Amino acid sequence: MEIILLENILNLGKIGDKVNVKNGYGRNFLLKFKKALVFSKENLELVNKKKDELNKKNLEAKKKFVEISNLINKKTFTFNKESKDNGELYGTIKPKEICSLVNEVSNTQVLPSQIIIKDEINKIGSYNLSVNFHTEVSASITIKVDKIKSK
Repeated sequence: MEIILLENILNLGKIGDKVNVKNGYGRNFLLKFKKALVFSKENLELVNKKKDELNKKNLEAKKKFVEISNLINKKTFTFNKESKDNGELYGTIKPKEICSLVNEVSNTQVLPSQIIIKDEINKIGSYNLSVNFHTEVSASITIKVDKIKSK
């Protein structure tokens, strides 16, 4: 499927680029969330006319995300969880839980889809995560998991 991008997308292209993607990705993500248009001469002309406006909108979003990134970058967030004797947790810590804690502690707006977890967080210890806000803006945070102290 040939499409024209309406915003910068990591590992795909920049605003106004004509790219080839799989049909499912194009229909179910890019077109559905208005990140792209189906390629045609009319749509190409439309995007070229709106390119300045789209770039301005992209810059504003980038500025907003840079501010949030500066607030949480290189910070440590601590979870106190019940665990087994060997240090394993009874369940894994999911992006939604991480978002709730980060938003509560730093008074920001981070979404679960922005958090990239490489390894499951299912044991006591520290984990480094990255938070992708924008194609050009990301932050790295540390999640520390402690055992709940028994009485």
